[in-house]
Amino acid sequence: MITLYDCAIAPSPRRARILLAEKGIAHETVQVDLRNSEQLSVAYQQINPQCTVPALHTEEGAMLTDNAAITAYLEACYPDRPLLGITPHEKAQIASWNWRVEFEGLLAVAEALRNNAPAMANRALPGQVHYPQIAELAQRGLARVQHFLVMLNDRLAERDFIATDRFSVADITAVVAVDFARVVKIKPGEQHPHLQRWRAAMAQRPSMSV
Repeated sequence: MITLYDCAIAPSPRRARILLAEKGIAHETVQVDLRNSEQLSVAYQQINPQCTVPALHTEEGAMLTDNAAITAYLEACYPDRPLLGITPHEKAQIASWNWRVEFEGLLAVAEALRNNAPAMANRALPGQVHYPQIAELAQRGLARVQHFLVMLNDRLAERDFIATDRFSVADITAVVAVDFARVVKIKPGEQHPHLQRWRAAMAQRPSMSV
């Protein structure tokens, strides 16, 4: 059976959990304790040398160590309930918006958090290498997150989903990014009515509670 190496409190593995839930894929879960740096342990490095979660052990015995690979694999193996698009245009739109949400949303929140939180001193980037925090990057990250919410609100002004006219992986990434922003004390407000409407609609999907 597929095994997901997960961490319940982290945003990146949540993307994989939602994807698995949306596709109804049975799997086992192994929790990795990021708070106690289990991802840096020798034992976990033998599973994933990148020292990150999620990681997915496939039925064929391969280890996939990032959301891009996990998503591509699961979409190819379980094409029902497609989340990467059906037509060439849909696939292109979803790929573009998923990348944009990652860059402008998830990475902006991570920039703000990892360059400021005392618990992440010398852990400004995930992985094996220890990088020092840069205070200016934390401030830039906060500004980027605010702009990200405005961008999403504008995008959702006359549509129900982020990328196309159906639910996709771009919506999964956006939900995780918007929710993750709470760790830096930023969330949608009354100035983001379309974003709030979309997030409320997303909350009705059972996958969002995993």
